[in-house]
Amino acid sequence: MHRFLLALFCVPLLASSADIESRVEHHYAENNGVKIHYAALGKGPLVVMVHGFPDFWYTWRDQMAALAPTYRVAAMDLRGYNLSDKPKGLENYDMRLLMADIAAVIKDNGQQKAILVAHDWGSAIAWQFATYLPQMVDQLIILNLPHPRALNREIVHNPEQQKNSQYARNFQQPGAEKSLTAEGLARWVKDPEVRKKYVEAFGRSDFEAMMNYYRRNYPKEPYTEDKSPVVKIKAPVLMIHGLADTALLPGALNGTWEFLEKDLTLVTVPGAGHFVQQDASDLVTRSILAWLKR
Repeated sequence: MHRFLLALFCVPLLASSADIESRVEHHYAENNGVKIHYAALGKGPLVVMVHGFPDFWYTWRDQMAALAPTYRVAAMDLRGYNLSDKPKGLENYDMRLLMADIAAVIKDNGQQKAILVAHDWGSAIAWQFATYLPQMVDQLIILNLPHPRALNREIVHNPEQQKNSQYARNFQQPGAEKSLTAEGLARWVKDPEVRKKYVEAFGRSDFEAMMNYYRRNYPKEPYTEDKSPVVKIKAPVLMIHGLADTALLPGALNGTWEFLEKDLTLVTVPGAGHFVQQDASDLVTRSILAWLKR
C-alpha cells in the first residue's frame, strides 16, 4: 500500500477542538504598521494557516487541535477580518501586501520559513507566496483553490466556470459591501453555536475590505489568458478539494503539475463543498497529518 494511504488510515485523532479558544495564545505580527492577529497553539515546526472568504482563524480549530502536539500552529486573521487591522483603501489589499502579512507572522514566531496551510483567498495568497518567496515555504497545503494559472485558464475557456464566477464579478462592483451582513456571511456555518462565533467575528470585520480582495486581485472582464513565463513552485504540494464546490469547479485542478517542481498529492472529496476543512473535517485533518508524516 502507498505510504501516504497507509499513514492516512493509521493517524489517531485524539485531540479535541472543543476548548480551542481557551487553549490558544493570541499574538499580533506587524507588517509596515498593519497589525495581523493570529491564534497560536503547540510547539515544533511552524505551520501557518490562512483562511479565506468569509471566514476567520477559528475555521482551523479541528486541524489546530490535531497538529498542536507535534507542530507550532499559527492561524491568521487576514487583514480586514476579525481582530486584524482593517486599513482603508483598495491599494492596501494588493497581493504583495497580503503575502507580506504571512511573512510577518512567520517572522513573529522567530522563524525563517513555515509549512503553509490555506483555503480559498488564503490559498490564492499562499500560491503566490510559495511562487515568489520559495525560501520561506517548507511544504504547501492548499484547500479548494486551484493554482491561479489553472483557474485563469478555466475562466477564459470554460463557460461554466465563467458563469459560476459571477459572484466575484458582483463583488468587484462599487458598493457591493452594502448588501453584506454578519448574519448573511455566516449562513454557511452549520453548527448554530459556532455560527454565533462567526457572526461576532464578522461584526468586528470590514465588509469593504473583504470586497477589496476581489477588486484588487481577482481577474476582470474581458478575460485574457496569462501568457507570462511560468515560475514553478519549489515546495511539495498537497491539494484537498471538495468536489461539491460550485464556485471553483474541479476542471481547474487539471494540469496543476505543470506549475510545480516537486510532487503533488491530490485528495478529492465527493460531497464536500467549498469549506472542505469543516464539511469533511476528519478526512482533511487525517490527510494533512499523514502527508506531513510521509
